[in-house]
Amino acid sequence: MTGRKTFFRLMAFVIGLLIVMIYPLSSLETRNGLEEMVSEFHRKTKCPAVSVFTYDHGTVEYYGDESGLFQIGSMTKAFTGLAAQKLIHEGTLKESDKLSDVLTGFEAYYQGDKAEITVGQLMRQTSGYTNSEKVYPSAKAGQGLAAWAESISGKNLQSAPGEKYAYSNVNYNLLGAIVERVTGRSYQDYMEQEILTLLGLTNTFVGEPKGRDLDEGNGTLDVGKQDVGKRIAGKTVTQGSRLFFRHAIPYHVAVREGAIPAGYFYSNVTDVGRWMEIWMGIADMPVEYQELVREVKAELKEKGDYYGGWECFGDGVTGHSGGTPNYSSRIVFSEKDKVGVCVLTNLNVAASTDSLCNGLLEMLRGGEKGAIASDVWTIFDKVFSALCLTGFLLS
Repeated sequence: MTGRKTFFRLMAFVIGLLIVMIYPLSSLETRNGLEEMVSEFHRKTKCPAVSVFTYDHGTVEYYGDESGLFQIGSMTKAFTGLAAQKLIHEGTLKESDKLSDVLTGFEAYYQGDKAEITVGQLMRQTSGYTNSEKVYPSAKAGQGLAAWAESISGKNLQSAPGEKYAYSNVNYNLLGAIVERVTGRSYQDYMEQEILTLLGLTNTFVGEPKGRDLDEGNGTLDVGKQDVGKRIAGKTVTQGSRLFFRHAIPYHVAVREGAIPAGYFYSNVTDVGRWMEIWMGIADMPVEYQELVREVKAELKEKGDYYGGWECFGDGVTGHSGGTPNYSSRIVFSEKDKVGVCVLTNLNVAASTDSLCNGLLEMLRGGEKGAIASDVWTIFDKVFSALCLTGFLLS
């Protein structure tokens, strides 16, 4: 009897030891794969800073600076989309509301005839606007949302409203103007009080962190100057950059108020990770917001569907990318597979950032991580550098 007890105890010990040994090895393999991909990304793009958040069946991993603030580009659209969905849910706004009724006096034309755009078409990127800056210029310095909206009123659409999908920042900046008009509050105030604060996103900022966001409580933060490292709510802004002769150099672009709703929030991977968990349905949040999230996701059924700042990529994967002149980002998750990844970088290499994020997600799903894609700006910088060197040698 004693021998049998000893045997079972020994077996239990061996099984326990195997479990302890196997789990860390699996975790280590994932971590090594992540670090390999990030190293390849640094090498190919010359990007100075990369922050990564991964979620894998309840296990959270960070890579890089967890607290550093990055501009998140068009990932901002999902925040604006949620604000619009909140107003729709409350009955303050309807998807069928015409833009010309909400923004009194606003006009749009298609092939010479007046066209009516709805709130739902803005949410789905089917308004008829495109992302052409030449046709639809973004806001100028000092121009607020209302003034910018007035500046593009009366312009011709590239397709009839509701006819086809065309990605455009115009749609989400107009949604930001609508938020201001129907609530009677500034876009910044509404987003901070009704979205960010209530969802516990304390490290996410509407535009450049400044003034009241500083620990000192005074002054503004110029992220292009020496005070870039100044503490902001316990965090620092990660300096944006651009490529120049195969090196990333500091590069600051001032954020314009009238362009914020479509692409100019700042955040860190801690908050963006929580944001992703909110959309995966695994984060604590008020019941009302759980319903809002379900309403948005209900519109994302098939590959190519776009609604509220999110795109359905098929195979159960949802996400969005972001790119500005000096930052790039991406977030993708599979609620079905219980995995997700977000990547924030301080260089505009969107295609490379997308491939890094997608590769990490695929690795978490048990597939091959793939290679880092070359971005058009990386290729351009290589060609430009080679031509300049050749010209110098020939001269």
